[in-house]
Amino acid sequence: MVISSPSGGGKDAVINALLNIFPGSTRLVTTTSRPPRPGQKNGVDYHFVSQKKFEEKIKNNELVEYNIYAENYYGTESQYLKNDLAHNNLVLTQIEVNGKHNLDKSAIPHLSIFLLPESLDILKKRITKRGGITPAIIEKRMQIAKNEIAKSRDYDYQIVNKEGKLNETIDRVAQIIQARLAASHT
Repeated sequence: MVISSPSGGGKDAVINALLNIFPGSTRLVTTTSRPPRPGQKNGVDYHFVSQKKFEEKIKNNELVEYNIYAENYYGTESQYLKNDLAHNNLVLTQIEVNGKHNLDKSAIPHLSIFLLPESLDILKKRITKRGGITPAIIEKRMQIAKNEIAKSRDYDYQIVNKEGKLNETIDRVAQIIQARLAASHT
């Protein structure tokens, strides 16, 4: 189950809620070369590795998919995906658009949902409110967001995550997952 959105689009909040809704679900922890943000834990939020170590994983074909986002590597390690799929009914992951497209190319079955912002202005406010990033980085993330939105048309679903309506977004995503799970058991 792939959930994507631009930076500040709500994917973490949606995934955290879904983990509580669906017993036997887990979050696939992906790997990155970026340093942890304050409060983030290795093995919980991401597997944090050096750029050199990430490049070794690429060379050794240890990744199902990977991309560079804002000058850092992000990717899905095969070993973690296989383990999570073997031990859980539902595996949720937040990967970006190019990562989703790499899953498509790898013929790894998945359901994909893209969370759209209500508007780019609201998205910019969300990113700014997080704090800790410069105006130049905010503008770069906005450019990336525009590109991701344009490339998200081939997702199974696109859902507008309206400001102040997160619970509605969570309910809609949960309904989609429930319908897919029910269909796969018939």
